[in-house]
Amino acid sequence: MNYECPKCHNTSCDIDQMQATGGLFSKLFNIQNKRFTTVTCKKCTYTEFFKSKTSAISNIFDFFTN
Repeated sequence: MNYECPKCHNTSCDIDQMQATGGLFSKLFNIQNKRFTTVTCKKCTYTEFFKSKTSAISNIFDFFTN
């Protein structure tokens, strides 16, 4: 991966995913319907978020497992 931190110019990072709720319905039923890919600098911990697509089946699975 070709990465350079915009803050400290370090070239190593961690990539992970984060989920969040959206509107009122999602919050009431604890459905994590917003997904983001995170890129975090290993040196200064500056983190960027990139929106990822979610599928309907993952939202349904999330609803029944909460």
